[in-house]
Amino acid sequence: MKYISTLREGERINEIFLCKSKQTAMTKSGKPYDNVILQDKTGTLDAKIWDVGSVGIEEFDAMDYIAITGDITSFQGNLQCSIKRARKVNEGEYDPADYLPVSDKDVEVMYKELMGFIGSVKNQYLSQLLHSFFDNKEFERRFKFHSAAKSVHHGFVGGLLEHTLGVTKNCDYFAKMYPVLNRDLLLTAAIFHDIGKLKELSTFPENDYTDAGQLLGHIMIGAEWVGDAIKSIDGFPVVLANELKHCILAHHGELEFGSPKKPALVEALALSFADNIDAKMETFRELLVNVPENDTKWQGYNRFMETNFRRTSV
Repeated sequence: MKYISTLREGERINEIFLCKSKQTAMTKSGKPYDNVILQDKTGTLDAKIWDVGSVGIEEFDAMDYIAITGDITSFQGNLQCSIKRARKVNEGEYDPADYLPVSDKDVEVMYKELMGFIGSVKNQYLSQLLHSFFDNKEFERRFKFHSAAKSVHHGFVGGLLEHTLGVTKNCDYFAKMYPVLNRDLLLTAAIFHDIGKLKELSTFPENDYTDAGQLLGHIMIGAEWVGDAIKSIDGFPVVLANELKHCILAHHGELEFGSPKKPALVEALALSFADNIDAKMETFRELLVNVPENDTKWQGYNRFMETNFRRTSV
């Protein structure tokens, strides 16, 4: 099997992919075409069917596995596939494991490391709250399997865990560098900051927004979920509860980035920086995956990074 991460401009491919999404659109001249997102475990690929209804293009829907013949082109710096032939394949023609993007890090090792940070939280109420979630085996199973995004960054199995651990490590570093920070509050907020992704996004292979995700978003979902859990802990200080929920609500840093509140606590500010660093570094890493190590050509404008980009020369 030829994976998406290995594709290069100018190739013709004959492969099976998961159809992540399929939407009909119109060209400027009024001709219909299909926008298709293809997926395998190494990533996704934008694809187009320009000759809708032509011979060789059979019926298929989103979340079907499809065999396609197509040409790999480049558009605005990103690879794209022009699909010439397509058919829905049957079970037995593919291995589902080839189509789920997975973290290249060991999930069990990452979870153990995260539990180490949880064990280092000294505040009895924050510690009890953390253990009420992460000691639960069903929650652990879900947390290990889930992604942290639909696309942009950490959009793979284990992505939520990998991102949460990365943000927690950043926050642990900040706490050592800046004594003004309350480490227990900051680490607890880091570990909980994206917990709402478990309800905002469906599980793989869909990994798409749920109804609650569309209506509320992971920030609100996470703050409510943590708030409900706090109510079950006798004597949990109201002020501490509000400070923790504020950190979750403000972790995107700016209102225009989706935060219901801007950071009003130094821990909330530190968390927003830690989250942004980990997300942006992973986004850039994923952009460079398909760029050969010796290729220092400018790759074109990327809308997520809002800049043209290339590999470092050394």
